[in-house]
Amino acid sequence: MNDRQTPPELPQMAAIVSLTKRTGYVYPSSDIYNGLNGFFDYGPLGTTLKDNIRRFWWESMVERPPVGPDGRPLQTFGIDSSVILNPQVWQASGHVDGFHDELTDCAETKKRYRADHVMCYPARLNGESEMLGYVSVMSGDDAVEQLEKRYRFLEKSLSGKKLTRADFKDGVPYIELPEDEQKKVLAPDASAIGTLGAPREFGLMFETSVGALAGSDSKAYLRPETAQGIFINFRNVVASSRPRVPFGIAQVGKAFRNEITPRNFIFRSREFEQMEMEWFCDPEESDKWFEFWVHERREWWNRLGVRSENLIVRPHEKEELSHYSSATSDIEYRFPFARGEFGELEGVANRSDYDLQQHAKHAKVKMDFHDQANNRAFVPHVIEPSAGLTRALLAVLCDAYRYDESRPSKEYLALPPKLAPIKVGVFPLIAKEGQPEYAQKLNNHLSQFFTTRIEEKQSIGKRYARMDEIGTPFCITIDADTLTDNTVTVRDRDTGAQERISADKVDVYVDAKINPGAATLGGFKP
Repeated sequence: MNDRQTPPELPQMAAIVSLTKRTGYVYPSSDIYNGLNGFFDYGPLGTTLKDNIRRFWWESMVERPPVGPDGRPLQTFGIDSSVILNPQVWQASGHVDGFHDELTDCAETKKRYRADHVMCYPARLNGESEMLGYVSVMSGDDAVEQLEKRYRFLEKSLSGKKLTRADFKDGVPYIELPEDEQKKVLAPDASAIGTLGAPREFGLMFETSVGALAGSDSKAYLRPETAQGIFINFRNVVASSRPRVPFGIAQVGKAFRNEITPRNFIFRSREFEQMEMEWFCDPEESDKWFEFWVHERREWWNRLGVRSENLIVRPHEKEELSHYSSATSDIEYRFPFARGEFGELEGVANRSDYDLQQHAKHAKVKMDFHDQANNRAFVPHVIEPSAGLTRALLAVLCDAYRYDESRPSKEYLALPPKLAPIKVGVFPLIAKEGQPEYAQKLNNHLSQFFTTRIEEKQSIGKRYARMDEIGTPFCITIDADTLTDNTVTVRDRDTGAQERISADKVDVYVDAKINPGAATLGGFKP
């Protein structure tokens, strides 16, 4: 990213993973038992950061939604649906029949791969026209680098004979190769050609049982998305809240997908959180609202604090669209693991009336909206902004990560003050002469309004370094002068600048930095 230095001995993503574990943002789940692939736990700082992002989304979408094209605030209603729903919900939505991946197993390594992610590239001996076979790698961030290694590996196994390098753009997914050609593939981690088996279906939903006895009649699923909980509550919200069209129903919650190849830290995991809103509108206005929400959601990420140069909006090509979508655009972020490319943060989709019609058909209920003002009934079309909360946390951490050899902490997090888990660090310069007692009184006062941490041990430089590393925007130091003139030193994390202010103005000072334009708080009285 433009204004960052990367430690030469450590790739940036590895640095972020290391920092988040040692500071208490993200831990591998079941760490003392060597972890469980695709699952993560969030430590004290990560839990707070995630809650701050969640809170900002909820305020922006439900409590203080944006103003619409007509100049009036939009209507959005919040719900919290169950993680386990009636299995018929997933039958109606198409997940039971269609939510699966094609897998292939390697007989040599016993590894399992998504067949559409195994990219196969032709391999021929130099000067020969006959196909020797295919070299394969997993699609992803380092595919080109891995492909070079696999070509060199195959050459070595051929006693040094040189291979003709195929154009990397000519790669074909394993699943698309004819059956006889699949037998000629060198698997991504294998040493011999022809070890991959025929692709077969693998369901992505986690199954569970409801009731005392496990069996086909008790089978249920952990939800793979939060959207369906909104659709099946459409009638309830209309009946209880009497909204006017257009309106939204929003929720934040856990979702579970049995990903075959979870990767890139918390970017693709098996348990994650979504922030979703379904916007129900007149079918004739769905295109207008789709454009509105694409623009609004792009702007929201800027307001969250993610830098514009690291964000793009990517409309889906026609062949990419889901069966229910007439238009979809992804808001993507330049993650450091993506070799300068972008990864999805949020999708905004025009789902038409597909979901409501499906549930109307399977549940045998009406999903119409009665527009009394115009004396008409219709099934609304739906615009869905769907963001990943855990991906949002990762993007915020990546965007805030800095490396600077000249600072007390070479690595630090320039988190937006409104998101920082700890807003204020309070330090007595020395652990005597009444400074710790004064610091405790000041900390007690500030903790009524902000998350604070009082630090008394080690040098002031090391304490600054610890606070910088976790992203604390302001540090307040109490010294000998404080006890005589009631002034303290406030240090800014990003600039390192220090300012001497009256202690009874500290709360107002910090609040103005975190919440510009907010009401003034009361003064501190030592």
